[in-house]
Amino acid sequence: MPRALYLHVPFCPSICPYCDFHKMKRQEGLVAAYLRRLKQEAAASYEAFPGPLDTIYFGGGTPSHLTDAELAAIVAIFTRTWGWPGRLETTLEADPLTFDAARLKTLKALGFSRLSIGVQSSQEAVLRFLGRQHSGREGLEAVFMALAAGFAVSADLITAVPGQDVLRDLRALAQTGVPHLSVYSLTIEPYTPFALRGIRVDPDQDADAYLLVQEILPEYGLRRYEVSNHARPGCESRHNQVYWHGEFFLGLGPSAASFLPRCLGGGVGERRINPPIKGWLRGDLPEIVAVGGRRYLEDVLMTGLRTRRGVDLAALSAKSGLEVEVLLQDWLARYSQLGWLTRQGPVLQATPAGLIRLNRLVQELLA
Repeated sequence: MPRALYLHVPFCPSICPYCDFHKMKRQEGLVAAYLRRLKQEAAASYEAFPGPLDTIYFGGGTPSHLTDAELAAIVAIFTRTWGWPGRLETTLEADPLTFDAARLKTLKALGFSRLSIGVQSSQEAVLRFLGRQHSGREGLEAVFMALAAGFAVSADLITAVPGQDVLRDLRALAQTGVPHLSVYSLTIEPYTPFALRGIRVDPDQDADAYLLVQEILPEYGLRRYEVSNHARPGCESRHNQVYWHGEFFLGLGPSAASFLPRCLGGGVGERRINPPIKGWLRGDLPEIVAVGGRRYLEDVLMTGLRTRRGVDLAALSAKSGLEVEVLLQDWLARYSQLGWLTRQGPVLQATPAGLIRLNRLVQELLA
């Protein structure tokens, strides 16, 4: 049964030119319709998968852009169904300009235990380029306030931005004492404003930033446990590891995805992808994709090899119904000999050299 739930809140105070997530500016009537539809969807999902839930994650969009009353209405929906908060972790994604010290007390009282704050940079020129509305000072102050309020805090940083001093950003964020830092390279997604403007990422700048992250963050006790995620021991995101290691999860809200332990016609499970908000509000059915053994194997290797934990090939064989080591023996032998993969008993991990070449490993796997 799924023990993790993701809620997509699509409303944003502004639209960033690099973002390709399902998002929109808020309208009062639209938010009210969202809450009514969410109540219906949650009841139906709870009937099929009653939990309990270990982790709950509010993502977006900008969930912290909702008012206190709107967040309280969602908390009431969860309280009537699976229970609230999650037994291990309850996360709210937050923009630095959507809270102050007083509001943090309200968020804590509502039951949120973890904040993921979209700082993105401490540099004014970089923030302007990214279309962010907060200043560098406001972003760092938001982290300090959340830590002082007793939240488990994660901060997001974007690298490979033209003109960025990555070292300055890394040190500025790490020196806040934040126990979790997610560092993502700027990616130009199709049809985003950046793509339409012809913005390009310099691959050499991107590679230099990747290496600098691995050099600097360990100085602050932040250990990489996934390609883009770094944490002090015990501060890793519990919810995100559900995705990376092929566990089942529920997704609510427009465009949200689920991975559920049942599938018409057999297989490991099924992925369900909700329609965008217009169809979701109408109650249109999600897109359903069967996940068979081979597809599941590929998915778990693609995401699991990004992590320090790696992939347990014995467990993967048991869940996929495939003899993984036989099926992939040539691939395993080739890249183990090249020093890109390593084994500890049944656990397969990418080496530092393999992590840098992860795209090639995955392409070869899919072929």
